Amino acid sequence: MSETQEQIVYSVCAMCTVRCPIEIEVENNRIKHIWGNPHILGGRFLCPRGAAGKVFENDDERLQQPMIRDGKRGAGQWRSVSWEEALDFIAARLKKIMDEDGGRSIVLGDRGGGFTDLQKAFIKSLGSPNYFNHHGSCSSSVHNAHNSIAGHRRNTVSYDYKNCKYCILYGRNLFEALGTKEACDFMDAIESGMKFVHLDPRWNYTAAKAHKFLMLPPGTDYAFNLALINVIIRENLYDAEFVDRWVVGFKELENFVLPYTPQWAEKETGIPAKEITEIAHEAAEAKPSVIFHQGWMTAWTENDFYFRRSIYILYALMGAYEAKGGLLFNKGEPAAGYKPVKMLASLPPKVEEKRFDGVGWKYPHLSADYGLAQELPGAILSGDPYPIKGFICYRFDPLASFPDPVAYVEGLKKLDLLVVIDVNYSLISRWADVVLPEATFLERTDPVLVKKGPKPELWLRRQAVEPKYDSRPKWWIFKQLAERLGVGQYFPYNTIEELIAWQLEDTGLTLSDFDAKGYVPLSKKQIVWDRDEGLKFNTPSKKIEFVSGMLTEAGIPSFPPYESPKKPPKGHYRLLTGKIAIHTQGTTLNNPYLNEIQSENKLWINSKEAWELGIEDGDMVEVSANGVTQTIKAAVTDYIHPEAVYTLHGFGRDVPEQTRAAHRGMRDNTLMKGLLQVSVGGNCPITECFVKVEPAS
Repeated sequence: MSETQEQIVYSVCAMCTVRCPIEIEVENNRIKHIWGNPHILGGRFLCPRGAAGKVFENDDERLQQPMIRDGKRGAGQWRSVSWEEALDFIAARLKKIMDEDGGRSIVLGDRGGGFTDLQKAFIKSLGSPNYFNHHGSCSSSVHNAHNSIAGHRRNTVSYDYKNCKYCILYGRNLFEALGTKEACDFMDAIESGMKFVHLDPRWNYTAAKAHKFLMLPPGTDYAFNLALINVIIRENLYDAEFVDRWVVGFKELENFVLPYTPQWAEKETGIPAKEITEIAHEAAEAKPSVIFHQGWMTAWTENDFYFRRSIYILYALMGAYEAKGGLLFNKGEPAAGYKPVKMLASLPPKVEEKRFDGVGWKYPHLSADYGLAQELPGAILSGDPYPIKGFICYRFDPLASFPDPVAYVEGLKKLDLLVVIDVNYSLISRWADVVLPEATFLERTDPVLVKKGPKPELWLRRQAVEPKYDSRPKWWIFKQLAERLGVGQYFPYNTIEELIAWQLEDTGLTLSDFDAKGYVPLSKKQIVWDRDEGLKFNTPSKKIEFVSGMLTEAGIPSFPPYESPKKPPKGHYRLLTGKIAIHTQGTTLNNPYLNEIQSENKLWINSKEAWELGIEDGDMVEVSANGVTQTIKAAVTDYIHPEAVYTLHGFGRDVPEQTRAAHRGMRDNTLMKGLLQVSVGGNCPITECFVKVEPAS
């Protein structure tokens, strides 16, 4: 009888985009349990998705071997092939595209996040500027809003919840759309006396903990903020010293908000003027230890960009930048006295070609860090500004995340090559020419992750078990493709250990420094910049710009007149979507454990509206828009605004290989025809979708 071999492996979860640090118990090359890394989280707690990684590892309905299409696109007909054949096929097609139209005709899209260096290096090495991620359907508007105000993205700052005295959450359901550490820090803040206001068109579990919950009509958060700013300026509640030192455009803001009084906002939002005034005073009393959460998934309305700008304006008025209990700038290795970790994307030469999606020329105010994935199908079909013939889709499914998937597919059909690299079957994988199975996060070691923050750290995702199927890690996949295409010099390694050693060689650290706790802290204390002279705003003025120089140069106003959100006609409702702690949208729905807990979504509808429509709780209803009809169970409740209906995103999947999730519930994005657009902030206006609801026939 063989001896039992047990070990602890520290790693980083990949069951959602939060990427929590984890501790993995391994026994005889099998996952015994997954916990949170106690050295970072302060305990072994983890969300259900993270714990379910163990079940996913053993799932026989995930991708298992490389496949090449053997039939029409979309038919789901494949032949299993070796890695050599699959990679040779891809390289030959890519080379043909490059020879005919240049590397610019190849695009690469992914989910974004911290582990993007390899794919960015690969697409750059081909001479293409065309990297993008999913943020056009998620958080582009908030990233670009902060960039226009402060020259920073959303993720360049952290929230000092533990020292916060007052917080306003705008639809940020952080106890359900869950990041483990953030939720724990927020709960600690509540228990330490922090008050918070939650604004949302529906009640949720985060709202249940709020000091005040305000149910407002969807799309009117901006009106609420304009009234807050009006009170704060008119009654001199702002931090005058901070504003005088760090803000330009204050007088223009003061003039702009003059008509947007609490009395005006009461008519827009339904929130009493007295309540708005009281909240302004409560926030001002707590300044600078205040947080106005700028949002996570922020692809809401056409004016979402200006709403998010108003949040950063509130931070500035309260003097909350680099303030205890407010927003703290994230610092990297140099701020802690280390040389930077080396990145592969710095090796290929700079690409001078303009981007296919218009970022930098058609949309000069939008960030190339995220790009515009919603522009891809139109660019493929039009050939403007140049032909797009190849798409490498890494761990990303635009047919699940973006509006109007039928329109997206029309573009995909015209490609010469569509490659999908993933751990799961997906909607887009059915349209691929080649599908490559990536090793799961438990089966691979990834490059070093720089975890920037007030206390910067280096994290490492480490292999815990051998691959269960014929899958490979992405460091190997992109290296192999690069060698076949003659750009292997930009990937100077043969093993992941060699890559990590190359990354760390200027820092004085080695792979063994991660052994004890799974991470390397770079600073024992928070690194705080001097608020008088040391703040770093990357704007033309090097200050916070209420009147944005970048927007002005692009011919875009900083303060356009407020426009009321459209109202749905009788019997129609604005469709809102979201997620919960059980699932990461469509990516975990087929997980055996998580699917058992929640296998389908329901449609929240206001009780009074349901009564008028003859709908009772649990009834099947038809939801229709733009000639598309979906069927779903109704969840009748008082806790949603009568102008809106709500459902969980990602369900109703047409992926036959995923038998547990296939055709369960409603697929929301099919109803969003015509919304594959670019709003001023770079986001698709996903909630500008009005649906008709009626009892199922």
